[in-house]
Amino acid sequence: MTRRFSNLGVTGIIAVIFLAGFQLAPAQGSEGAKAKSLYDRLGGLMPISVVVSDFIDALVPDSILNQNPAIDAARKRVPAEYLKYHVTAMVCQATGGPCQYHGRGMKESHTHLNITDKEWDRMVTIFKEILARHKVPAKETQELLDIVGTTKADIVMAGKGKY
Repeated sequence: MTRRFSNLGVTGIIAVIFLAGFQLAPAQGSEGAKAKSLYDRLGGLMPISVVVSDFIDALVPDSILNQNPAIDAARKRVPAEYLKYHVTAMVCQATGGPCQYHGRGMKESHTHLNITDKEWDRMVTIFKEILARHKVPAKETQELLDIVGTTKADIVMAGKGKY
């Protein structure tokens, strides 16, 4: 799952992720209980798209992130709806769902934004707040944070993010 996500990308800022309304019981198959994918435990495409929408709605106007002129310019150039579409597809695929993400890679999408560790941390804080608002269980929250963490090296331009 992590390997698939690290090969994904999205046009815009650190946009990555996620979920609500979850069913946590193991799936029952003809061979007995099988572990459900993170996608299934999150409730599928509908709750993922709702949480992604709320995440982008919180991320786009954030004054801390928009202090970076490159991020601010990208926010004005790239419609939030476009980000929501791509991030929803990316999360769906990264969590084991049927969607296919067809956007640019993370590094290509973010290098020009000169994102700093401080901005990354702010995005993670917003993400955690949205997940908590939607009552995403601790296990699934941690799995999502682990997935997001695999993208940091391609997104954060340590030492280069000064503006």
